Amino acid sequence: MALNITEMSALRFFKQTFQQQAKQIHVSAILTNKEVSDKTPRIKRVQVYRWNPETPDVKPKLQEYSVDLNTCGPMVLDILIKIKNNEDSTLTFRRSCREGICGSCAMNIGGVNTLACISAVNQDLSKPLKIYPLPHMYVVKDLVPDMKLFYKQYASIEPWLHSNSTPSSNKEHLQHTYDREKLDGLYECILCACCSTSCPSYWWNSEKYLGPAVLMQAYRWIIDSRDNATAERLDKLRDPFKVFRCHTIMNCTKTCPKGLNPGRAVARIKTLLSGVAQKEEPKAITQ
Repeated sequence: MALNITEMSALRFFKQTFQQQAKQIHVSAILTNKEVSDKTPRIKRVQVYRWNPETPDVKPKLQEYSVDLNTCGPMVLDILIKIKNNEDSTLTFRRSCREGICGSCAMNIGGVNTLACISAVNQDLSKPLKIYPLPHMYVVKDLVPDMKLFYKQYASIEPWLHSNSTPSSNKEHLQHTYDREKLDGLYECILCACCSTSCPSYWWNSEKYLGPAVLMQAYRWIIDSRDNATAERLDKLRDPFKVFRCHTIMNCTKTCPKGLNPGRAVARIKTLLSGVAQKEEPKAITQ
């Protein structure tokens, strides 16, 4: 089968020694930088929420910065890092993985709760980019929300396996593939709190209502075929606020940066609590 030009170039690159590859990458970077420098600046106005607890008399404000998109990465997090490194070192925000895995950089961007590291910058230079911390949470500083209550609620559901039996292999609890598939769309949650802070019920009842993120993780352990504490887990949720403050607005599902469906998980907890549905017995495993 004939190779196209791109495939042939890649093949030649990987046949080179490490030193040759490094040199080629270095030369490519220099050429790219030269091309960028020759371009007309594309200035994007960026308005960032600022508040410093050390100066409580100064009200929160939107501070505007100007960033050249030609000299910056394509994501919102790239812009924030550029501002912090080159313009204002006092700007405060959380970040870590830059791959949409850790959930650290969750914030409200252009009116939507999402992750800064996977949110592409709007290339329309006529519109400013507005960045706020996650809504309806106490602010530690600038774009950093206080997550203590959120993590306390997460701990309250006891997010670990409760089992009263020892695995036959004495190593791990085996699970049928049918039962394992029930956890898909649940375990991927990164606890960024984008969904919970988009929920009006959580805004007004966050002290009592657990919110979609925590409830989805509660359902993840309730439905796990290896867990033996289903009844106890449901009993802890059996009150007017912890679950039933959810009114199926579905903001949580719309805003989830991982494409998950917390609203469906909450609805399934309601069916279990009301007795409409029952947890299935685990499928037998044949070895």
